[in-house]
Amino acid sequence: MAYFVVMKKLSLLVIIILVSSATLLAGGFQINLQGQKQTGMGHTGTGLCLDNASILFNPGALSFLDSLKGIYIGASFIMPRSTYADYATRYTAHPVKHIGTPFTLYANYQFKKAKKLQCGLGIYTPFGSKVQWEDDWKGQFLIREIDLKTIFIQPTVSYKIHEKIGIGVGFVYATGSFALRKGVPLQDSLGNYGEANLEGKASGYGFNAGIYFKANDKFSIGIDYRSEVKVSVASGTADFETPSSLDYKFPTTTFTTKLRLPQVATLGLGFAPNNKLKLAFDVNFVGWESYDSLIIDFADNTDALKDVHSPRMYQNAYIFRLGAQYKLSEKWTVRLGTYYDMTPVQAGYLTPETPDADKIGITAGASFNITKKIHIDASFLYIEGKKRSDTNLETDFSGTYKTRALVPGVSLEYVF
Repeated sequence: MAYFVVMKKLSLLVIIILVSSATLLAGGFQINLQGQKQTGMGHTGTGLCLDNASILFNPGALSFLDSLKGIYIGASFIMPRSTYADYATRYTAHPVKHIGTPFTLYANYQFKKAKKLQCGLGIYTPFGSKVQWEDDWKGQFLIREIDLKTIFIQPTVSYKIHEKIGIGVGFVYATGSFALRKGVPLQDSLGNYGEANLEGKASGYGFNAGIYFKANDKFSIGIDYRSEVKVSVASGTADFETPSSLDYKFPTTTFTTKLRLPQVATLGLGFAPNNKLKLAFDVNFVGWESYDSLIIDFADNTDALKDVHSPRMYQNAYIFRLGAQYKLSEKWTVRLGTYYDMTPVQAGYLTPETPDADKIGITAGASFNITKKIHIDASFLYIEGKKRSDTNLETDFSGTYKTRALVPGVSLEYVF
């Protein structure tokens, strides 16, 4: 029975890794750092056409770009700070400090003979995190370390069907990899606990579609829909370090699983009262109900290593965003923003690898035009997560979590 409990926890964690991202940055598994201008404005952008990051925020707005061709490359630097506390025993723990570096690359091209058509390519990292606790911390049998990397590749077309309306769609191919370490509650002759090491590669497909309506020089509205991305792991590997007498119970094996990352629907409004000021409001609906259970199938089963089907019962959630941009001069533009991010994780399902809670984000940003063609954009995001206490229903692991994060970012844009 003890073996089954250990492997059940391990299996659940594998699935979480495959779909999780920097949970410090957004509710559930999302990471929202796909454009420096947009991040500086609270990560708004569906109801505005700011640059070729519209490839992600609203493909319909891409056809309204002033530039015929352009390329954009940027990165953010995630510096999370989390605390775990068990007040009953006065125990606290902190993850090992690290810096995550999600990146974005966008390119757009307009054909001379088809001026209403814009083509684009987006390469970005919407999921990716690294969480490492000390090997001997209280929750080592749930997690010691996670390292997740994903890349989404999105070729996109956008067409201006009317001088005020643009539509666009992009095909999404997702690819990624992960690594996991966790303790196994079995000791060798020296008293050292065992360890499980899991690695895998995942891939999936989806799409991104949007409509952009520019009513006049002051008002604009956008609707964007990002589909579920069905992620499949065909042959992940699981390797265990345990006492040699138990090797037959923990064989090196492979596993398969299929999961659905949630759909995201966004309504965005843009308002420009004059030629210097732009205001934006976005609301995201995230269909987290698609993540209702965890399923994993091991190629080799023993009485200690069994397949798992476990409920997670995530609920749909919303994110509310507000941003502003002000043009100081021909060289300088500044931005401010904020958002409120609702967690989809219900009570009873909180875990140390996804210590999610409602969050407030405060953002700022600036752009400097080196020349008319070369621009530098920078942003800064501060995240304050709500303190949250919970006892996981499956693992009976209790504690209080508190998360903050600092996220500076920078990008370089070249327009033709």
